[in-house]
Amino acid sequence: MTSPTSLEVIRAEEEWQRAGAYSVRIQGMNRQHHLSLRDEFDDHDGNGTRYIVLLDRGYPVATCRFYETAPDRVTLGRVVVLPEYRGQHLGNRVVREAESWIRDCGYKRIDIDSRLEAEGFYLKLGYFRTGDEVVKSGPFECVQMAKNLTEKT
Repeated sequence: MTSPTSLEVIRAEEEWQRAGAYSVRIQGMNRQHHLSLRDEFDDHDGNGTRYIVLLDRGYPVATCRFYETAPDRVTLGRVVVLPEYRGQHLGNRVVREAESWIRDCGYKRIDIDSRLEAEGFYLKLGYFRTGDEVVKSGPFECVQMAKNLTEKT
């Protein structure tokens, strides 16, 4: 079990830091769900996209990304925790860290396409469904969710 004090949070803006996010995504999604690299990495990866990376004694173990979609809005996604680190609330931690950075940047709303099985996770974090439509995103069925950042949670 990881100790919360052994975790370091990186607001990854440099390429070497983003490499940690990519490492987690390759191990946690690409290998586990047999996604091709092309499906896991899209046009939103790269400059302008911001990443949170959690390190356990220097080893990247959890990540997420966000990018601007309007002057007051971002899309959050690619929330991934390595399988051996799941069940330790690191998904919650990485999303909360991203929300803090998003607030610091002055954004007012976060949108996310949540996998159906993760909907409850996001509901607990204060997100709400924006519609009833279920959409396919790669091999996953997703629902659109959002969170307004005008109130503190």
